[in-house]
Amino acid sequence: MVTHAPARPALRIAGARRRAGVMWRTFGRHRGAVGGTIVLLLWIGIAVFAPHLAPYDPLSLSGVGRQPPSAPHPMGTDLLGRDILSRVMFGARISLAIGLISVAIGGVSGSAMGVVAGYHGGRIDGVLMRIVDAMLAFPGLLLALMVIAALGPGLTNVMLAVGVSSIPLYARLVRGLCLGIRQIEYVQAAHAIGGSDARIMLRHVTPNILGPVVVLSTLQVGSAILVGSALSYLGMGAQPPTPEWGLMTSEGQAYLAGEWWISTFPGFAILSAVLAINLMGDGLRAALDPRSTYR
Repeated sequence: MVTHAPARPALRIAGARRRAGVMWRTFGRHRGAVGGTIVLLLWIGIAVFAPHLAPYDPLSLSGVGRQPPSAPHPMGTDLLGRDILSRVMFGARISLAIGLISVAIGGVSGSAMGVVAGYHGGRIDGVLMRIVDAMLAFPGLLLALMVIAALGPGLTNVMLAVGVSSIPLYARLVRGLCLGIRQIEYVQAAHAIGGSDARIMLRHVTPNILGPVVVLSTLQVGSAILVGSALSYLGMGAQPPTPEWGLMTSEGQAYLAGEWWISTFPGFAILSAVLAINLMGDGLRAALDPRSTYR
């Protein structure tokens, strides 16, 4: 009887399923990551269904100004009598959007720069890395402030500014990875048989950098929310009456001694969302690391 070896595509699919199973089990053993994921999903659900969950219009004057937490207003009211709970729910939409969109801008731009620099090397690498070094000379928040100063305040400009400030992190990480990947035999073989640089970078280099980039992106979402909130706190981001967490925290800073709830609840929202994202990022890092103690 003649037996036939399994087809290679089937073997690859089976291997991918086994690796995915190991990663999910590793992630599940990380209790902090599971808890963070649950909290993050809760915030995402609040952001998506805020129009149906919020008891009041976040921009309407639904009560007396600076009213403490009560049954009609579980988180109290702000200086103008707007319901803080409703504003926190709608603020999740804006703050999470700032984190996700800015990370997408920085991740795509920085990764593309790192792949080109690491794969080609030479003069291209030198020019691109000098640009990155110049950006690294400024702290992330200061670089974002410079971009905002040039473009003007506003949510769109905040996303762009925070994204630009994170480009050097991705560029440095991806360049370092590409310097090692381009020496791998199958990458050199693809180049030797006449594969174009664009095809090699897309099909052979990019899949090998996705894991670290995904982990960094997860952690950067939390940092982007903090930077975006800080810009709004300084008056350079979202403008009144937008229900954004950083702006809401800024509006109540002068009343912390008496009306503590005006800043405390938006601040707690920032804390819980950023902590949840960072815990989930730690779990992803453990799941993608074959040397992890959670395996």
